[in-house]
Amino acid sequence: MPTEGHAERSDVQRAWEEAFGAPPPRFLSHSFMQRALIHDAQCRRHGSLPAKTLRTLRRLAEDAPTSRIAAPDLRPGAHLVREWNGRSYQVEVIEGGYRMDGRTWTSLSALARHITGTTWSGPRFFGLSGRRKIPA
Repeated sequence: MPTEGHAERSDVQRAWEEAFGAPPPRFLSHSFMQRALIHDAQCRRHGSLPAKTLRTLRRLAEDAPTSRIAAPDLRPGAHLVREWNGRSYQVEVIEGGYRMDGRTWTSLSALARHITGTTWSGPRFFGLSGRRKIPA
């Protein structure tokens, strides 16, 4: 797979099959597949992935359900809104973190902890993770 430029989807799919031994699931985006292939090449060169990660990747490659679907890739400029205890919180995604009420946080979990006063998974608190079915 070329490392520079923008590889064609069919080239990326062939590279995926070579790397993971199965065609990619239909729902994977072109950019995700490219990033996964680059990560796989780094792991092969510098060391393997943890067993749990390998199992999850195998399930994804087989189109099998996994226990958790990753949160979507949030780009700067996106806004998250969450109501908690009668107040609406609006969070802006910025480069390298999140901004709310003029303050910046580096993780959604830290922001959720600030809002609730307890430990929360930030992506789960903002409704970005958990068991979800992705349309085919």
